[in-house]
Amino acid sequence: MTKRNQAVGAYGERCAVRHLTEAGLRPIARNWRCPAGEIDIIAWDGPVLAFCEVKTRRGDAFGTPAEAVVPAKARRLRGLAARWLTETGTTAEEVRFDVLSVRLPEAGPARVDHLKGAF
Repeated sequence: MTKRNQAVGAYGERCAVRHLTEAGLRPIARNWRCPAGEIDIIAWDGPVLAFCEVKTRRGDAFGTPAEAVVPAKARRLRGLAARWLTETGTTAEEVRFDVLSVRLPEAGPARVDHLKGAF
């Protein structure tokens, strides 16, 4: 991944955290990593623990951001979430998997679409 792509991704994640916070969610972890992969954002939405995947795009040439979360990615994120819950000893009444699509237009602010319960 190029430094430019890393910078775009990091900016998108900052936009996503701001969006979640403004929507009343409480982020508790960012960029949690283990050998099997990474979870972008973990946040409480009331009693629901949301595991959030953030996809940022400057255009739609490669599809919408949410389309990048293919079934294999969803399976991996479920496994990562189970591992995080086990390793941290966290319990939740309900767990949800969300996708935050961040679009960066040529000019103006980023647009964030939050798809709750995406998979």
